[in-house]
Amino acid sequence: MRLFLEQLLNGIAMGSIYALVTLGLALVYGILRILHVAHAAVYTIGAYAGLLIFNLTGSLLLAFPGAMVVCAIIGVIIERFVYFPLLKYPPFVPLIASIAILLCVEEACRLVAGPYILTFPAKLPFPDVSLGGINISSTLLAVYAITAVVLLILWYITTKTELGLAMRAASQDIEISGAMGINSHFIVSITFVIGSAVAAVAGILVGIYYNQVYPTMGAVPAYKTLALIVVGGLGSVPGAVVASLLLGMAETLLIGYANIPLPRDALAFIAMIGVLMWRSEGLLGSSR
Repeated sequence: MRLFLEQLLNGIAMGSIYALVTLGLALVYGILRILHVAHAAVYTIGAYAGLLIFNLTGSLLLAFPGAMVVCAIIGVIIERFVYFPLLKYPPFVPLIASIAILLCVEEACRLVAGPYILTFPAKLPFPDVSLGGINISSTLLAVYAITAVVLLILWYITTKTELGLAMRAASQDIEISGAMGINSHFIVSITFVIGSAVAAVAGILVGIYYNQVYPTMGAVPAYKTLALIVVGGLGSVPGAVVASLLLGMAETLLIGYANIPLPRDALAFIAMIGVLMWRSEGLLGSSR
């Protein structure tokens, strides 16, 4: 039972990180209806930016906001100079451009920072806790706390503010919302700012959690998050969070605890196929 609970806690932590990465993808798809694969590149840049700032200052309090600002700017640049000119073309055109951005960022990181794995020797300011003989590390507590804060802030923005109302209106129909007086270009840019900033947080947490940052660290999240937004429901932020948490727990319990002989990264796609066969709109999605 102790091993089961430890694996469950690890699964929740992994699911929380998946949720932070997937949130931006779900937000972008909800408004623009494009698969923002380059979001994984922003996540990688966030990890490198956070590591650089931490190495220069020795402070995570500066590393987190600094990386968030860097990624927010990059997110807006991608939206303005790559996606916006391509929206008049079929959806596969922005998708191809998005994949190209991911590959370019990977190679740029390899050239600038080197092809090697860099360590992220930071300790998050949380205590180690022991409950009923179960040890919860400071890193796990930090992942839980930071994810909860981010989700709470995002929930408040999207449900309790005029900006959130405008974002929800744009996600229903961006052209009609623009005709009703909503500045759709501004809303799209803000969506990229929020999603990219959250990706930076995820990148830093992953760097600290595994104590490594490397050029291709966004490769697996690039396709795994696509499966997660399908499982949760395309464009559904709550669905993306639920799907991410379920996947994190399934990976640790089925593979780490039950020792089922499956590739860890295959579970997301097995879940996607199953959900599409059972409920094509996803767990919390709605048919349009």
